[in-house]
Amino acid sequence: MIGHRCGIENDLGVKGTQGVLKSNKTRGAFLEDPSHRIQFVYTPRHCSWLNQVEIWLSILARRLLKRSSFSSLHDLRERVLAFIEYFNKVLAKPF
Repeated sequence: MIGHRCGIENDLGVKGTQGVLKSNKTRGAFLEDPSHRIQFVYTPRHCSWLNQVEIWLSILARRLLKRSSFSSLHDLRERVLAFIEYFNKVLAKPF
């Protein structure tokens, strides 16, 4: 079912028994295949840098994006870039 949604016509098999779904190794190779329209990328479970990125994106969402409206994609881009410049000059500090 899901394979057809992604444009994959081949039978994926049965989990734990046959085909691509037979083992974790074959499933992982299939999901990470760069020729597919959707490609999975796994990150380590304990990524300290990821927490800091999430904190910054939360600040961006709360201070700029929440309750805002933008007339175009260009307007959104310009306002995000302006916010980044303002943040770096005035608000930036280590997390």
